Amino acid sequence: MSATLGVLIKKTMPEARVILFERLPDVALESSNPWNNAGTGHAALCELNYMPDSKDGSLPDASKAIAINEQFQVSRQFWAELVKLGVLQSPETFIRTVPHMTFVTGAKDVDYLKRRFAALKDQPLFAGLAYSEDKKTISKWAPLIVEGRNSGSYAATFIDQGTDVDYGAITQQLISWLRAEGVEVLTATEVTRLYQYQDKTWRLTLKGKHSGRLIKAEKVFVGAGGWALKLLQAARIPEIKGYGTFPVSGHFLRTDNPVLVAKHHAKVYSQAAVGAPPMSVPHLDTRVVDGKTSLLFGPFAGLNPKFLKSGSILDLPLSVRPANILPYLSVAIKNFSLVRYLISEILKSKKQKLQSLKDFIPSSDLQGWELYEAGQRAQVIKPVKGGGTLQFGTEVISAKDSSIAGLLGASPGASVSVSVMLDVMQKFYPERFSSFEPALKKLIPSYGKKLNADPALAKKTLASTAKTLKLKA
Repeated sequence: MSATLGVLIKKTMPEARVILFERLPDVALESSNPWNNAGTGHAALCELNYMPDSKDGSLPDASKAIAINEQFQVSRQFWAELVKLGVLQSPETFIRTVPHMTFVTGAKDVDYLKRRFAALKDQPLFAGLAYSEDKKTISKWAPLIVEGRNSGSYAATFIDQGTDVDYGAITQQLISWLRAEGVEVLTATEVTRLYQYQDKTWRLTLKGKHSGRLIKAEKVFVGAGGWALKLLQAARIPEIKGYGTFPVSGHFLRTDNPVLVAKHHAKVYSQAAVGAPPMSVPHLDTRVVDGKTSLLFGPFAGLNPKFLKSGSILDLPLSVRPANILPYLSVAIKNFSLVRYLISEILKSKKQKLQSLKDFIPSSDLQGWELYEAGQRAQVIKPVKGGGTLQFGTEVISAKDSSIAGLLGASPGASVSVSVMLDVMQKFYPERFSSFEPALKKLIPSYGKKLNADPALAKKTLASTAKTLKLKA
């Protein structure tokens, strides 16, 4: 997020002086690191949580799925233009075509998936989406998930415009370009305090490698993942009052077994367990990192009070304030089934997790699958009248005076980073933003338009970005 914002600022205001702080020894070691996320180009092509079922058995509402796909297309266009400009390197270093699939079992979920397909198949941004209940057809798409499966009802959707994205590589390449443009990138340096002067500028106090420096800034963006809550609280802006975060850890099973890897080329998402958070939807993913292909299965969620993988177990308790005690308690009561689910996940042994994998790919040899810890996800607890509500998306919190903004939340996260950072720029420069639009239209050719509302433009844009990024159209 921060790297994306930095590039947008330098491309629209080349004269701007930008400085970036990273508390770890290098950039992209936390949530952007490819092994800390599933690398899915989240475009709602396969993720059921972006399109919940209707209550009356009618076609489910596709509006959120379409909106997320629109945002991902903004990111795709931005990355494609940056490749042309030499900001990003060869597309193979950070993105590749990996089909996106949804696979469900049982009559109820099969019926839902069929209706979901009916609602999406004629949408321009979902062109090419296929549906099948036939074992031979699904086997051609993803043989591992049907081999050895007992008879019963199951169904799948398949679309080959899906992608696998290495967000760590994108982040590193964006920051390399920023450095070349004169942007200071201070690693091993943590912002610990923020103080606002009467003229609305900010003083930043640093700890670590550059602890002696005091920074004065007109605008501050906090793109620190779960850490953002702590820094926005430290800034004492009234807009953060009552907000909290609910941290959830994630674990995956991974294999580099070339035999298994060769038999599966897709990201296959299924239905979440009852009471499970959306980010815990089971999925079997093809991942390519540094040119090497692996398979991931998971995630297995767990309770962890850290806001970041490299955070502290005191993060959650130290984030409690008088204003957010009620929202925290309210969310805990309303989401007791979620807490119970997370506790059950913690208690699962590796053997039980391997059994979950066996249920997903019945004929697979379980040898060679290793469990590893992925990144932390800090879900937003938003204050509402009478308590709080748990949100699973992303939310920009910004001060009324347009001097500081921060990002809370997780999914769909980095996939929609460009759209989210454009929102931040609008909040930072409400009076100047219209003057940025000519530059933005060069970076995002469809800027200001809804692709899904224009089939011809959607087709042209998908084909154009696919060509530049060397993806399947």
